[in-house]
Amino acid sequence: MNNVARKILWSLALVLGVVATSSHADAAQTAAEIAPTPQMGFNNWNSTHCRAEFDEAMIRGIADKFIELGLKDAGYTYVNIDDCWADWKRDANGNLKPNPARFPSGIKALADYIHAKGLKFGLYSSAGSWTCEPKKENHGFPGGLGHEKQDAALYAAWGVDYLKYDNCNNEKIDAKQRYGAMGEALRATGKPIFYSLCEWGENKAWLWASAPPVDGNSWRTTGDIEDTYASMLKLFKQNVVLDAYARPGHWNDPDMLEVGNGGMSDVEYRSHFSLWAIMAAPLLIGTDLRKVTPEALHILTNKEVIAVDQDALGVQGKRIRVRDGVHVIVKPLHDGSRAVVVFNEGRSAKEVKVAADELGLDKEKTYTVRDLWEHADAQGDGAIRVRLAPHASAMYRIRAL
Repeated sequence: MNNVARKILWSLALVLGVVATSSHADAAQTAAEIAPTPQMGFNNWNSTHCRAEFDEAMIRGIADKFIELGLKDAGYTYVNIDDCWADWKRDANGNLKPNPARFPSGIKALADYIHAKGLKFGLYSSAGSWTCEPKKENHGFPGGLGHEKQDAALYAAWGVDYLKYDNCNNEKIDAKQRYGAMGEALRATGKPIFYSLCEWGENKAWLWASAPPVDGNSWRTTGDIEDTYASMLKLFKQNVVLDAYARPGHWNDPDMLEVGNGGMSDVEYRSHFSLWAIMAAPLLIGTDLRKVTPEALHILTNKEVIAVDQDALGVQGKRIRVRDGVHVIVKPLHDGSRAVVVFNEGRSAKEVKVAADELGLDKEKTYTVRDLWEHADAQGDGAIRVRLAPHASAMYRIRAL
């Protein structure tokens, strides 16, 4: 296919709202089909890092908990494993192999176990010579740089549904080149594999990662999250201003959820979850579900909040006000209603009023204002009046009667 033809196809795809994935689009699903809404699932890194407890028994137990705790029913789909799953060296044929102590049954067996529960399986690598953690003999585990086609074929053979592709040890090679090589390799397999770029926002991936040859399904807009309010707030502020770049198939990613890991209060975790949902961000649980608290589970399984994140219109919420430490974010929804989050980042309580016209509502109409945490309705002109404790948020769905 020549460059002129490629440009014509790309322009047509933008008009249709569907991004062409490459010349392999007839064999593989398009980005919008793979990721019509932001990904939901689990990743072990925030709770285990590279500790010995991270192994196949743990991950199988997590998959079991998806069913037992109602997470699958709430929409969580991916069971993803992070760094430290691999052996220190590739095999004699240059293929990656799992750490025999952590994953003695192999990766395909683990993927099969997860698939048997109606879930999807995700794996981790890095767009560099080595992954990020830990360090041994002056390097980590083998990365994907220079092995993209071989690794992608192996992932497809193992039944991998999701690839998180990190940015460590990248040899200072251009990010578009590195991530583009893996994007093309994944599509060449003919298998729909969710492609999650983890380049930490260093190269402003939101400007290029949705286009060929990368065609990523999500890209990190921030550095790694920590289980602190300050970290969560920082990442929210970096991501909320990028709403113009999100759409079905392609999502801004301010990193995984810390809900349940113990470093924030339940009020702060509820704000964390609400803000990620209104921003159409990935909802990837980062706490060990085998010992999740009832309070954390209550937050993580709020289906009304999840429905905002997963809304079919595929729009990231837009911040319409930030003043005196109070943020107001509005997200249009597919049924004509709109979701609103009002968030108080400060250390003192605030009385907040948001007028109907500021929300873009018709003064001649009456609206139902649904509180998505209290699960209660009120009727009126759609205006919001709420008292917010420090670090607290309120979340609403507003619908015309």
